[in-house]
Amino acid sequence: MRRDWYRRLGEAGWSTPTWPPQYGGRGLGRDEGGAVVEELRRRGVDRPEEDFVGVWLAGPTILQWGTDEQRETYLRPLACGEHRWCQLFSEPGAGSDLASLATSAVRIDGDRWLVNGQKIWSSFANTADFGLLMARTDPSLPKHAGITYFLLDMRTPGVEVRPLRQMTGDAEFNEVFLTDVVVPDSARLGPLNAGWQVGISTLMQERNSLTGPPVVGPGVADQLIAEAVDSGAWDNADVRDRLQRMLVDERALQSASFRASVTPERNPGAIDSIRKLVSADLHERTGRIRVDLAPHLTLGWPSDAEMPSGTRSFLEMKKFCIAGGTSEIQRNIIAERVLGLPREPDPDRDKPFNRRSV
Repeated sequence: MRRDWYRRLGEAGWSTPTWPPQYGGRGLGRDEGGAVVEELRRRGVDRPEEDFVGVWLAGPTILQWGTDEQRETYLRPLACGEHRWCQLFSEPGAGSDLASLATSAVRIDGDRWLVNGQKIWSSFANTADFGLLMARTDPSLPKHAGITYFLLDMRTPGVEVRPLRQMTGDAEFNEVFLTDVVVPDSARLGPLNAGWQVGISTLMQERNSLTGPPVVGPGVADQLIAEAVDSGAWDNADVRDRLQRMLVDERALQSASFRASVTPERNPGAIDSIRKLVSADLHERTGRIRVDLAPHLTLGWPSDAEMPSGTRSFLEMKKFCIAGGTSEIQRNIIAERVLGLPREPDPDRDKPFNRRSV
């Protein structure tokens, strides 16, 4: 029932309102599209979590970098929820330093690529139809320059997905093994060896989406304040101080998100990093204060049929400090692009990838 409703929403162009009509959208501007997303979320009709990568990451990246044929092929089914997507970026040896990825793509027969490697922490890869893949196509170039971006059909022979069990009991993340996977050149997104630039646009979309769209009205802090008042915890001065600070930061984040949605920024990457950093901090503080306000709600266990919200909030409170780029990486970006501090040393940055020191 829910999936059918989102299909109908997508067919009408309301699930991706800022996209062009020919690709499944309504052609609305950023401010109008933001208002639509805000109203849908406020009414509790946000898209399923497993559609996150497709709508928020794959779609905008294909719109920006794809050919007309690729847009025609992928976007409308994506908007209607017919296809699910995953992100194949991080590797066991390339997490925060993503440009060190080692998955290789070697050209064969002129118009095909042979891909070998391993990806990890890929959300929803076990149910995905397609994946956003970054692979190294020229190891003789510096690590940022020899990467190409592909749209991988996850049903291709040689793709193996293994779920990773989390402490919540869920298996949202996966490791993906790519063994002699043949990818047509028509699935290449963007120019050859320009995958880093394409990937950066995807990462900017991810950091922007993880802060959440602007929402006017009550948020998590308001809910926690109401719970504290009902339980009598509001009488504690320390609790009041923590919740009031959280409310102020939440409102500031909402205002920044709204401004970013309607006003192009001169330095969007740094702005998104600031919002991502504040959002991750709010998630962690939410988990901690839920424990302090109602310790009994953290007594659930992952095997329980319905895990109490306090348990899940506590177990997941560090999630957003890592997902979409760690908080430490966001601080580096802010330091370099906002404060003008020197770039972090990287002796291998300009060396050919196959001659790097590590």
